[in-house]
Amino acid sequence: MRSATLLVAATLALFAPVGAQEVSTEQPGPDAPGNVTIAPALFHDLKFRMVGPTRGGRVTAVHGVPQEPGTYYMGATGGGMWKTTDFGQTWKPLGDGVFETPSIGAIDVNESNPAIIYVGTGSQGIRSNVIAGRGMYKSTDAGETWEFLGLRTTGQIGAVETHPQNPDLVYVAALGSPSGPNPDRGVYRSKDGGHTWEKILFVSDSTGFVDLAMNPANPNEIYAASWRGERKPWTIISGAEEGGLWKTTDGGDTWTKLTNGLPRGLVGKIGIGIARSMPSRVYALVEAPGEAGGLYRSDDHGATWQLMTNEPRGLLDRPFYYTRITADPIDPDVVYVNNVTFWRSTDGGKTFHRRPTPHVDNHDLWIDPNDNRLMVQGNDGGANVSRDGGETWSTQLNQPTAELYNVDVDDRFPYWLYSGQQDNSSIAVPSLPPTSWNPDVMAAWWDQIGGCETGPVVPKPGDENVVYANCKGQFGLYDRRSGQERNYWVGAQYIYGHNPKDLKFRLQRTTPIEVSPHDPNTVYYGSQFLHRTRDGGVTWETISPDLTANESDKQVVSGAPITRDATGEEFYSTIYAIRESPVQPGVIWVGANDGPVHVTRDNGRTWTNVTPPMPPGGRIQNIDASPHDPAKAYVAAYRYLLDDWRPYIFRTTDYGRTWTLLTDGTNGIPADYPTRVVREDTERPGLLYAGTEFGIYVSFDDGAHWQSLQL
Repeated sequence: MRSATLLVAATLALFAPVGAQEVSTEQPGPDAPGNVTIAPALFHDLKFRMVGPTRGGRVTAVHGVPQEPGTYYMGATGGGMWKTTDFGQTWKPLGDGVFETPSIGAIDVNESNPAIIYVGTGSQGIRSNVIAGRGMYKSTDAGETWEFLGLRTTGQIGAVETHPQNPDLVYVAALGSPSGPNPDRGVYRSKDGGHTWEKILFVSDSTGFVDLAMNPANPNEIYAASWRGERKPWTIISGAEEGGLWKTTDGGDTWTKLTNGLPRGLVGKIGIGIARSMPSRVYALVEAPGEAGGLYRSDDHGATWQLMTNEPRGLLDRPFYYTRITADPIDPDVVYVNNVTFWRSTDGGKTFHRRPTPHVDNHDLWIDPNDNRLMVQGNDGGANVSRDGGETWSTQLNQPTAELYNVDVDDRFPYWLYSGQQDNSSIAVPSLPPTSWNPDVMAAWWDQIGGCETGPVVPKPGDENVVYANCKGQFGLYDRRSGQERNYWVGAQYIYGHNPKDLKFRLQRTTPIEVSPHDPNTVYYGSQFLHRTRDGGVTWETISPDLTANESDKQVVSGAPITRDATGEEFYSTIYAIRESPVQPGVIWVGANDGPVHVTRDNGRTWTNVTPPMPPGGRIQNIDASPHDPAKAYVAAYRYLLDDWRPYIFRTTDYGRTWTLLTDGTNGIPADYPTRVVREDTERPGLLYAGTEFGIYVSFDDGAHWQSLQL
């Protein structure tokens, strides 16, 4: 049984914290596996095959085509861009091999020429597994081909608007880097179809723009929402005095900040919606402290504003993650709010009522301006289309866009793959489905397999009917035959709602599980300590001291300065990677999400800090103990949530005493591609596979050179 952590992001760097080890930049010589690169043409016969699941993943951008009822577009946060022409019954991918990132932030289909589509990358829902944006793209043939338009360093793009009669006039709201200061934040305008850009509104290098709304009757009237949204490994920052709502009446040449009736001081994320049939009416959903947060409405083009309601509180749950608002294009009194629940008001925003959707955690909505019964909506389960005003929706079980936290496989033949799917459940899929003869349904075969969305779910070697599982810091033992699961709190505490520094054991939502390759009954589990069970989780022993940097100032309840977010997602100073050597029992490697790497060579009795030379605070996303040499191991880590985008993969051949950096930005993996995972082939020493934020790479010479494996 082997495990692999999937693409999300990672980084290390070149100077060492206290306790770090020696670093070498020397690469393998002629006597090593080879200084080898392989002609890409030799890869042509290799093909990735999709084995599932077809259950959709998170979607934060949707759009439709008024001239073509049934045609809709959706952008997933990790699954790319998709199109349906049959009201969501089938979807096809767009932009594969062209878009640098799989994260889509905004879509706009031009109203007068629907063949012209603009796409901004990088979702603005910046949770801790956010995937970075990489600029703007354009299609002039309804998605068949794409052109890169630049703005690569603008980070997450929250909104795109085009002039309804002039598709060359484009506006972009750029949030900027999700993890640090960025001078490329702001509102951008292009007058030549995206070939050149001018920044027309800028607040600061820490506050960007997250939403735009254009008056369809007067396209020179545009509203823009400024937001300081910043993701750190231990918290989310949402709000600043620079936040607020802005307006232009001359197409972006000049801007005015709107304040009459709106919250002052600290302002967080804002969603904007204009009532198309009554464009003097503008809705704004505003995150602000206390009773000031809520739904505001202006009936005079933004000159004055009135707080309509701040009830129910569910309108502003976790505002950094939601806050999109959509006004009905035909009835100005109808307005929708996307949040955990999908809300609708029919009285101009005074009261709201729940509406059904196939999945919770709702993010975006587009309504056909000619027929308000036709709509497409995106949530954490995918995209869904309605033809009856939201009474019923199309399926989400036809979208292979799942965000998977990790992957494990069992040892039967053909093998099964196991994972946790973000905001859905755990899953297991066969590598060769019983329906593999039919490519249209082969990937629809999947099982729920214990634990929950966070995973990991790890099959017991030698007995695929037993699965070791995690659910948000709770350990489980799942029996596939009975469908029953026994759950155990290793620390006897539920992590939600707690300050991590008050917990006995700091267990992350995605707490790692490692099954000993030498004894399938021995399982390791990580908090700030390494725990071990030999009886399926009934009893546990702690076999290490605190193996983290134990940064107490970062062990805080997440969320500042307005809204708390106590989900356990950002628990810091926790163990994030565990690996026992498959060659020598008792050699165990452990990495923390705040930087340190430790190893024991005596089954946990003593531990040595062997942290590679890197800046502090990087998440050790993955450790791979070599299947060929007990002294050899690889580490993949990332610091992009600390605004360091460099790729870092290290190798040691002496139990961590010295390390060799295998990613210098010039040997195949680009200098701004954070790394998430590295694995050594079980048969051939020095054959390595690496997963980065933006693609898969292979090395045939133990990391001296890397080549893309994006087939």
